[in-house]
Amino acid sequence: MSVEPVAAEPATKPEKRPPALMIGLVILVLLALGGLYYWWAYRNIESTDDAYTDGRAVVIAPRVAGDVVSLDVTDNQFVKKGQPLIHIDPRQYRIDRENAEGSLETAKHQFAGQQYGAEIGRKNFPAQLEAAQAQLASANANLAKAQADYDRQRSLSKQATTRQDVDAATAALKQAQAQVALTSAQVTQNSPVPQRIGETVAQVGQGKGQIEQAQARLDQADLNLSWTMVEAPQDGWITKRNVEMGNYVAPGQQIFTIVAPEVWVTANFKESQLANMRPGQPARIRVDAYPTLDLRGHVDSIQLGSGSKFSAFPVENATGNFVKVVQRVPVKIVIDSGLDPKVPLPLGISVVPEVTVK
Repeated sequence: MSVEPVAAEPATKPEKRPPALMIGLVILVLLALGGLYYWWAYRNIESTDDAYTDGRAVVIAPRVAGDVVSLDVTDNQFVKKGQPLIHIDPRQYRIDRENAEGSLETAKHQFAGQQYGAEIGRKNFPAQLEAAQAQLASANANLAKAQADYDRQRSLSKQATTRQDVDAATAALKQAQAQVALTSAQVTQNSPVPQRIGETVAQVGQGKGQIEQAQARLDQADLNLSWTMVEAPQDGWITKRNVEMGNYVAPGQQIFTIVAPEVWVTANFKESQLANMRPGQPARIRVDAYPTLDLRGHVDSIQLGSGSKFSAFPVENATGNFVKVVQRVPVKIVIDSGLDPKVPLPLGISVVPEVTVK
């Protein structure tokens, strides 16, 4: 019986580690290193994309009404402080000024007459009282004489006098009595000398007040006339022009907005990002519209109130339906460097500030 030879089993080859595992380990190491670097580089940096450029925008409105007779600027033009923007028809305001000036001159002349009358009154009123007193003394003397004549005529017998003489003495007595009453009334009328002088002095004060009122009306007319030329209150760019040549404008009507050259960043950071944020800390600012700009600045101030606190309808947490929401607080960041005068930086465009808090 023949025996067949058994074939030898092939030797087991050593297993090779899959290359995918090595690649995965390398990727994990790189990710770990990248995460460590990111944490190390940004551990002291607070950033937000809820930020925008901000600045001063002054609304220009006329203070007097009228037709626009001259439009001296155009859209997006840079203007200097005091530069004329528009001219309003000044004719009516010139007439008002002339009327006010005439009223002032009239008030001044009336005041001068009142002053003259007061000076005369200080001398005439005492003299009139003295004259009335002298007339009263004379009337009393005449009354005494008439009384004596009347008594003498009454004491005589009918043979020693006549009826005509008695009647004449009686009439003279009554006339003297009437004269005494008249002069006594004149003394009474002229007695309040200080009061009469005070009345003229009061009229002088009233005249002075009328001059002041007329002067105030003239000053207001001058002011209104000057307001027919609307000037730029500060340097800046004309925006939102809302007026044309020939338009009728009214006080308070918005016709321009002037954007000042100074620009800063208002960044709304989460309340959890403010723990280490302080004024003076440096910041780097990236502008979405201009990626090539590298702006540098610093934290100027932190608003003492969240944005929702100053909204039109503040949150009422005491209503019983409280839901905690992370609040945002505006932070003002001043730009120190990196601005390009040839590149405009409009207000309200998006930026991303990064503040180094430590």
